[in-house]
Amino acid sequence: MRYLKPHYYNTFQCIAGQCPDTCCAGWQIMIDDDSLNRYAEIKGDFGRRLRNSIDWMQGSFLQNHRRCIFLNKQNLCDIYRELGPDAICETCRMYPRHVEEYEGLRELSITLSCPAAAEIILGCREKVRFEESFSEEEDDFEEFDFLMFSQLEDARDVIFRILQNRGLMLPVRMQAVFHLAKDFQKCTDEGRTCEIDEMLAGYDERNKCGNFETWIAAPESFYEDRLRELSLLNSLERLFPEWDDVLNDTQKLLYDEGSRHYAQLYREFQSACGYDSPYKEQWSVIGEQLMMFFVYTYFCGSVYDNMVSSKMGIALFSTVWIQELVMLRWLQNGRAISFSDITEMAWRFAREVEHSDDNLNALEDWLEEML
Repeated sequence: MRYLKPHYYNTFQCIAGQCPDTCCAGWQIMIDDDSLNRYAEIKGDFGRRLRNSIDWMQGSFLQNHRRCIFLNKQNLCDIYRELGPDAICETCRMYPRHVEEYEGLRELSITLSCPAAAEIILGCREKVRFEESFSEEEDDFEEFDFLMFSQLEDARDVIFRILQNRGLMLPVRMQAVFHLAKDFQKCTDEGRTCEIDEMLAGYDERNKCGNFETWIAAPESFYEDRLRELSLLNSLERLFPEWDDVLNDTQKLLYDEGSRHYAQLYREFQSACGYDSPYKEQWSVIGEQLMMFFVYTYFCGSVYDNMVSSKMGIALFSTVWIQELVMLRWLQNGRAISFSDITEMAWRFAREVEHSDDNLNALEDWLEEML
């Protein structure tokens, strides 16, 4: 078995009660079978509390005001405190660590929805490296398209090189990888997979020469796109009630006064702390890390459904919208922004979109139609 992980993966440590939020509230925490069996055997008062605090039909912990019933007032886990770290269920033990499974490969990552993980991901100033390791473990997938997966891996390697080419402005890099994904999709849809290697080599060569077309649209031109995208976000399932406030403020403060007002705000934000500001290098690196994270997490998963363009669409949509929410926070803060503001908007977005399969599927279906 081959394992892949970003170089910062092992630096994650849970900050527990110091966390600005908690991963033990807002969603249902499912319990693995081994933990359920173990909890059924715990003796004494705490064992009775355990058994009375589990929805045995659903296999999940009960909640109290949308908080896990074992989350105490100090935002610490009573199971951990009473029984030790080995007693917590697999969901709680793994989060925010995430595994994508392919035949012969496990790709490990930490999840942007965790505040501590978001600080690691977005605080990384060097180019992300991916570390490889091996074990004797074997697996057997009944159906797996090795040819497509190898081409997806090759494509992702080219995408990573483009995204990490800091000689190009980030919006140009984002446009380049978007077109690469669309070309890949077209080749597979038309049965021209034999042309993919040549297509990738062309993108790689253009990246080396730095001669991608520098197309950057005026903000007036994508105002209507943002409105349509906001309408989609409003239609999704809510995991946290405060997300309504974020979306309502976005509509009111960024869009309600029309495209000219929006364009003026956008240009002012870019001049103050964006791509045209004295902080453009830091801002571009943060955007690069977002794109790298989303591409690494989702792109190769299209081996299972052939939705290559929409997987890239998720990366682009998520990066653009996190940046949009940062602009909102900048405006709310009296035209000031901090790194903690940026990470907060990133993990809030990720919690709403990535932690609901229904939301993620709805977004991908919408992108499939739009692209």
